[in-house]
Amino acid sequence: MNIIQHIRKSNIRNTKGCVFNIQKFSIHDGPGIRTTVFLKGCPLRCWWCSNPESIHSKPEIITKFDVCRNCGRCVEVCKHGAISLTEDSSPFNKIKSKSQRTLNRKACNACLSCVDVCPSGALSSAGKDYSANEVLKIIKDDLPFYKNSGGGITISGGEPLYQPDFTLALLKSARKIGIHTALDTSGYADPKAVESILPYVNLFLYDIKHLDSSLHRKYTGVDNTLILNNLYRINGRVEIYLRVPLIPGINDGESHLEEIIALAGKLEIAKVYFMPYHRYGVGKYAGLGRKYLLPDAENIPPEKIEYISELCQSRHLTDYEFSSELFTR
Repeated sequence: MNIIQHIRKSNIRNTKGCVFNIQKFSIHDGPGIRTTVFLKGCPLRCWWCSNPESIHSKPEIITKFDVCRNCGRCVEVCKHGAISLTEDSSPFNKIKSKSQRTLNRKACNACLSCVDVCPSGALSSAGKDYSANEVLKIIKDDLPFYKNSGGGITISGGEPLYQPDFTLALLKSARKIGIHTALDTSGYADPKAVESILPYVNLFLYDIKHLDSSLHRKYTGVDNTLILNNLYRINGRVEIYLRVPLIPGINDGESHLEEIIALAGKLEIAKVYFMPYHRYGVGKYAGLGRKYLLPDAENIPPEKIEYISELCQSRHLTDYEFSSELFTR
């Protein structure tokens, strides 16, 4: 290896990104046993997102003040006065020492000093900076499992192409040592970024949320033109699984499902995954100081699942499955 190759390799491995979870033994994000790396940052604002900690691109604080021990350490270390402490004057408060804490997120700069000193878990963080090399070391621990199960790694989010350089570094590094790679994407990304990572992706897990552009904008904050263009861009060049969240009253109507099935038939799609809505992530919103936009939504009933299955069969779509996990973006 000459000096220029060494520098390029070093630069790739040292590329940094913000990760909010590295999940080992994942079985819902591609074939076999996988390690899924969840990156922070997403340009979409899906009403049903059950990983709201993935949306913002920087580390952020999650509060769970109901387990607070009232030690006061967080107030002491906060240099910006973002955490305030007030006595609970509620008539239901029978413990005089019980206090209420609030976090002013506008004043907070996410230095995470409060998280470091919190003994109870009332304050935690979502997001940590890693180099590609640090992630690769974690991934390599499970090489025997990937080999024996036909698994590999999946880069997810958020939207992994919101951090295109880091995603590219992870994919290139993994492929170089023979690890199968999958990219779980909304498809809302710069076409140049899509082209740059394409040679290093074995499988796309491609999210299709709504085929009506105006409704897509209403429920995700962006229209679907770029998403569909990128889907056609990669079609026939790489293996693709379509992943369709089933959100009650939003995209689970018969006409929309017909359109999804027709799209899958028109393209070279290996499999369609329908991902029934669930409410697992609702509790995260309060801890992030945000409002959940589907408070009254209910789970998809079994009869709807049966109906969709019959619809797929009647339209000769045979490669489909229902996943017990919602990809949540």
